[in-house]
Parts: sequence; structure tokens; C-alpha cells
Amino acid sequence: MSKTSERRNDVLSGCLDELGWSPKLLARKLNRVFGTGTVAESAPYHWRDSRRVPRSPLPAMVAYVLSHELGRVISVEQLWQGEAAGAPMLMAADTSLGQSWNVQGLGHIVEDWVLGGLLDRRRFLAISGAGLLAAVSHYLDGTAGRGAFSTGIADAGDADPLVTQVEQNLPLLQLLDDENGGARHLPYVGAQFRAVGLLLREGAHSNAATTRLIRALAEIGQLAGWMAFDSADHGLAQRYFVTALRAAHQVNDRALCAHILGDMSFQAATRQHSADAIALGEAARRASEGGTACVRASVLSRLAHGYATAGHSADFERTSELARELIEQRSDATPEPRWMYFLTPNHLECQAGYSLIGLGRSTLHQGGRSVGRSFVRRGEALLETGAHGVEKGDPSQRRALFEGAWLALGYSASGELERACDIARTAASRLATVRSPRSTALLRYLAVELRRKQRNPHVGTFLPELEQQLAKYAGSAAGPPDTVGV
Repeated sequence: MSKTSERRNDVLSGCLDELGWSPKLLARKLNRVFGTGTVAESAPYHWRDSRRVPRSPLPAMVAYVLSHELGRVISVEQLWQGEAAGAPMLMAADTSLGQSWNVQGLGHIVEDWVLGGLLDRRRFLAISGAGLLAAVSHYLDGTAGRGAFSTGIADAGDADPLVTQVEQNLPLLQLLDDENGGARHLPYVGAQFRAVGLLLREGAHSNAATTRLIRALAEIGQLAGWMAFDSADHGLAQRYFVTALRAAHQVNDRALCAHILGDMSFQAATRQHSADAIALGEAARRASEGGTACVRASVLSRLAHGYATAGHSADFERTSELARELIEQRSDATPEPRWMYFLTPNHLECQAGYSLIGLGRSTLHQGGRSVGRSFVRRGEALLETGAHGVEKGDPSQRRALFEGAWLALGYSASGELERACDIARTAASRLATVRSPRSTALLRYLAVELRRKQRNPHVGTFLPELEQQLAKYAGSAAGPPDTVGV
């Protein structure tokens, strides 16, 4: 027997042979499930042929992917013959969330968050399709009934200083996400979420204080879910979103419920699960009926993005126009929820802009050159009015990075490579302060695309700069798979 065969991981090799996979295909599957940049395409060859054991948590990730594809459990112990270091426990995002949609059920879920704490070694895997919709089905079909508390109780006034401090901290938490991206401060915001959960678990509050705490839990949960999504930790994001939806339901805050469902729709669209995006977006639209103009417009913009991801251009156009009309006709006399502070007419236009660029790129990929270019040009015009060029001290740094990356992808698709490089250079310069794997993944995709165009002098000069920046901030580079769609 040769030394090479003695070093070979026969269990991994057998699994790959059974599936008909090469090691490179295994790497691509891992990157699709867990996010772009999870593993290099060459790494699984060393695992198979030299019996190398990857760093944690990759041993558990590989076992999960193989188990899912083979239809039977392949344990970490079995796959790596006891040589793998301790790895987090992998489980579906909806684990332990199947409680009744009442106060007691919410209490059990909150207790799980509190007891998990900062040392929670679970890694939650994103769900989709029937599994994702089942996690929120009781709210969607109305069987959850009404929540136990009325927002009017809290709004009537309560002098609890601790609860007041929690509420006053909420706007400051949101500013952390705007300026630094979701990945930088997610642990801190998650700790705030658990702190409010701990207060609820301890109990002994008045009805008004309890209502305010549950509403704060819902708001922080929505923010933490968004930050986890921006961090490309999709399973954790779904877990926060579902918990936040349950909390908002208990205080009968339909506007916040609609907002959370809209975020879940946007996340599904980003993950290229367009059917989920449309189903959740439609549910968000129904929940927003009777709400304020900004809430309805925001929800419609998320639904429109889902339609664009699915390639439903007519539905996208119709829904985007409805959102635009709502925001233009809103009345200053009607107060908006505080957490809708971010939605401006320009923000709405820019959301339509990157939706159009994504739709256009997909259309071009399918051979629709004239229509695809038209979509891309319209998207570029909208995004040019946005935040991509704001100064470094501006608080909208994450938005600037995200919109700049999309705009560069638009110009790359249009063949305007000098402009694409200029925009991307500014976007990449923000990586030093913004940790947004969702945005960085777009720049990584742009780099892949530009490698095919290196003969262009502008690309030849800029591409090494971009790749150096991406390598330097590799901790921010992992991102959701297929965010661009082509």
C-alpha cells in the first residue's frame, strides 16, 4: 500500500464517490450553503488525499452538507475519525421555535435565548421553502389570534426608569448598524436583546412595563436579525426575525410585524429564494394594510425586490410605482414609527435601482440584450443619486458601500469599465470601517467578473487594488451565495 493511500480519508472519499462529487464540487456546495468564501476550492483535495482536518467549524459543516445530500447522518466523529476539534452544534434556524403563539410560548423562546448567552456553541442553518414558511405560518394564516397585550397600554404612560432606559437606547443601537455594518456590533446588540429577555424572564412588571419590554424586544430582535443578515449569518438572522415577529404579535404591533416580514422577504431574495421572498413579501403587504405610508412603502419595496429577483418585471414595475406613490403622497400630520427613520424618497429610489440592476443582469445573462441593458441603465441612474459617494464621516457608510458595490456591478454589465472601477474603488475604501459581508460579497463577485476583463487598462490597474483590499479585510468578505444572481 502506498503512503498516499495510507494518508487518504476513505470515509470522505467514499461519500464523494457515492455522490459523484469532486472535492472542488464539495467546496462549491459548502460555499453555497454557508456563504461565499467559506472554503477555498482546493482545500477538500487535501482533506481527502492527505487526511488533513480543516479548522473548526468546517468539520461539522462538511458533515452537515454530506448528510443532507446522502439522506443519512454522517457524524463528525465518523467523517474525521475522531481527529476533528470541537465544533459548534449545527441545527436548523427554527429549532425550538415551534412553541404556541401566546405569551407562554414566547417566554419559552426568550428563555432559550437567555440561557444560550454569549457562549452558545450552536450554529443555526438557514431554512427555506416550506420549512421557512412553517416557522411563521400561524401568523400568516391568522391562527395565532390576537396578542395578549395592547400597545395602548404602554402608550398610556409608565414611569418605570429601567424600561425608559431600554427604550432610549434603541435609536443609538440602530446608528451602530448604519455606520459600521452588521458584523461589527452584532454581539453587542445580541447581548442587549438577551438583557431585555432576562428582564422579561424575571417578571414582576406591571402590564404597561411588560408591554413596553416586549415591544423593545421585538425592535431589538428585528435590528439583530438585520445585522445578522448583513453579516451573512442567515440562520441566526431568521431566528432573530421569527422571535421578533412573535414579540411584535404579542403587543399587536402590526406595523412592526409587517416590517419584520418585509426584512425576511428581502433576506430570502438575497439568498435567491424568490418564491419565499414573494410569499413573505405578500404577507408583509397584507399585514401593513391600514398602516402609515412609510411602512406600506417600505414593505412594497421589499416585495418589488422579490419580484425582480424572480424575473417578474411587470410585477416589479407595478409594485415599485405603488411604493413611490405612497412615499410621495404621505402626510406629515401622520406620525411614522420611530424605526422608519431611514426611509426617504431617495432611499426608496436606490432600492429600486439595485433591484433593476439585478433584474437587468439576469436578463442579459438570459440573452435579452436590449431589455437587460435598459434595466441596468435605469438602475444606474437611480443609484447615482444615492449614497455611494458620501464622505467618510457620513453616518450612512454601510448603505454607501452596498449601493456603491451594486452600482459598480451595473457599470461592469454596461461595459463602462472605467466608471465601474472608479465607483468600486470608493466602495472598497470603506472596508476599513464597515463590516458588511453582504456588501463585501458583491465586491468579491465584481472582482471575479473583472478578472475576465483584465486587458482593459482601467481594470488592469484597479483589480490588484481591489483584490488586495478584499484579502486585507477577509474577515468581512464571507457573504451570502449568489447575491448577484448571474
